[in-house]
Amino acid sequence: MDFNQIKAVYFIGVGGIGMSAIARYFLHKGLVVAGYDKTPTELTMQLQNEGADIHYEENVEAIPRKCKKRESTLVVYTPAVPQEHAELQYFRREGFYIEKRAQVLGRLTDAHKALCVAGTHGKTTTSTMCAHILHQSHIDCNAFLGGISKNYGTNYILSDSDYVVIEADEYDRSFHWLHPYISVITSTDPDHLDIYGTKENYLEGFAHYSSLIRPGGALIMREGVEMKPRLAERVTLYTYSRDKGDFHAENIRIENGEISFDFVSPIESVSNIQLGLPIPINIENSIGAMAMAQLVGCNADELKNGMKTFQGAERRFDFKIKTPELVLISDYAHHPKEILESAKSLRQIYNDRTITVIFQPHLYSRTKDFYREFAEALNILDEVVLTDIYPAREKPIEGVTSKIIYDCLRPDIKREIIPLDKVVDYVAKRKFDVLVILGAGDLDMKMPEIMKNIKH
Repeated sequence: MDFNQIKAVYFIGVGGIGMSAIARYFLHKGLVVAGYDKTPTELTMQLQNEGADIHYEENVEAIPRKCKKRESTLVVYTPAVPQEHAELQYFRREGFYIEKRAQVLGRLTDAHKALCVAGTHGKTTTSTMCAHILHQSHIDCNAFLGGISKNYGTNYILSDSDYVVIEADEYDRSFHWLHPYISVITSTDPDHLDIYGTKENYLEGFAHYSSLIRPGGALIMREGVEMKPRLAERVTLYTYSRDKGDFHAENIRIENGEISFDFVSPIESVSNIQLGLPIPINIENSIGAMAMAQLVGCNADELKNGMKTFQGAERRFDFKIKTPELVLISDYAHHPKEILESAKSLRQIYNDRTITVIFQPHLYSRTKDFYREFAEALNILDEVVLTDIYPAREKPIEGVTSKIIYDCLRPDIKREIIPLDKVVDYVAKRKFDVLVILGAGDLDMKMPEIMKNIKH
């Protein structure tokens, strides 16, 4: 279907972070935008305020009339929606043009110079950083992000720039629809083994993704990534990390709650970069973001100003309360490697304070595959509270509960398991020093109540 023929776009799973960014794109284009989601959220309510027609009941009759015109309606769905979904079945039966979210993003990468960030973890922060650097520079960009930028209060940036920053999602091999001009690969620690089956298949998924980078483009790959890139002709390979590679940091200073360093680059090194969000893990994230921004023409002053003014993404080491008496953080980390990096940063920043984490594991399959690694990462902290596994798209697996993580925690750590609906009561009865609400499920939806009831 030619995008120029589209007058209405219907989203099945419109409230997803990636889906909502595309919905905003079509709203900006002046098209009719409607959709279904399972439950109302702050994001779906924002979309409704922006003009989207959204309902929360799986019901063909609730689909707006303007979205039932086959010749002018594009239907977009997310792989998280079950194939037997009544509305998806209706559109298929009636012969509508249907695309996955990733296919639509793929079209946009064909129409722009796409700057894509892929990886098991780190991609949301890195892509949001890069988008901010570019948007405040003379180059500018469009952006489809996997989190809400705290600088802009949205996961979507619109401009007249030829560049578009995209978070490249490996789930369901979605990133294979993209055609990057430049890509960062932050990590390839195995995940989504319910889709890929084996570690080898997962690494092959990233290798194939690297082959999609356009001739004349570049791949910026983190040092130590266990993946052999398969690059087209005239694609330049760069490496980066915190401490080594073509792009890296030197003279790192962490003091008085601030982080600064010198950015070493084969293009132009820049001294005294200051992080607006001073978290140790963001040193490496910023190196990848600045490398990509510099390759498309950002100058030293724009890099420095972009990093100094970067406020972060919601639910990515997101400070909700930060006082001498209490720190409350929301963090989306849900893979053991990213939890490990978050835990290391927490321990580095708050080494003399008691750190408590309330963790909601995400997916039965991921818990089954990595419960020992989850425990190993959580063991760095002082107190661990586990709650119910967030199932997302999955059905329960016999014998897989939060207890298998609990049983692998070190014996001397203070630990317990509580039901999700008791979390707010638990918080209200305790006094905390540093409390982290951790995971990618719906635990974070309790954050307003937690903030209201926590003692500080």
